[in-house]
Amino acid sequence: MLKRITLLRERVEDWKKYPFCVPVIRNFETLSFRSRIAFFAGENGTGKSTLLEAIASHYGFGPEGGNRNFGVDTTNSNHSIEALVRTLRLSFDNKKGQGFFLRAESFFNAASYVDGLGLAEFYGGRSLHECSHGESFFTLLKEKFRRNGLFLMDEPESALSPQRQLAFLVLIDDTLRKYKDAQFIISSQSPILLGFPEAQIISFDRDKLQEVSYEYLPAVQIARRFLNGRQEFLHKLLGKSGSLFS
Repeated sequence: MLKRITLLRERVEDWKKYPFCVPVIRNFETLSFRSRIAFFAGENGTGKSTLLEAIASHYGFGPEGGNRNFGVDTTNSNHSIEALVRTLRLSFDNKKGQGFFLRAESFFNAASYVDGLGLAEFYGGRSLHECSHGESFFTLLKEKFRRNGLFLMDEPESALSPQRQLAFLVLIDDTLRKYKDAQFIISSQSPILLGFPEAQIISFDRDKLQEVSYEYLPAVQIARRFLNGRQEFLHKLLGKSGSLFS
């Protein structure tokens, strides 16, 4: 299990360059994991995907997703995190090198890479491109995330319906119960996924990382306000009076 991440600050060459100019990264010192499932939560641009990608790269996963046996890298888009990777120290109590990195933004490239290697039989028996985006995501989750290992996921909800997100929670729970060395670190803004029982939630919304409760999350508060009073919420948001649909 990954127990701790430490930023070796003496290795940083320029604090003004990305990603060290991002407040959370600039102020980062150490992060300890107390649970086998942890979420990075926060608004766009706060650094949660950046740190997750750096962890994945440090561990040996491909920059666009995959495991340590194959890594997709069709562009140079992720090379901006290399400076951060060199400054990180990852501390494990049991490192086996297994796992998978799912990066939603580059999933199409990863699926094409699987096809190119003729590995469809290990991903549900057919090309991931022959499924809908959501189906291909869930096929990958079922085939590669039900075992021991470190599983890193960047916004998996982007291709999953609410029903599929609930099914994904069941898959995570089943994996954690059956495999004692399975660990999930997930970057997410989904109120459904973030609700996993007893998960550690790390907020990136301030200048420093902060462990928070589920109820504290802005994504949860906004979703609750919207669902509990949709018309009033939209009237205020859109500056309208009377019936929004008249």
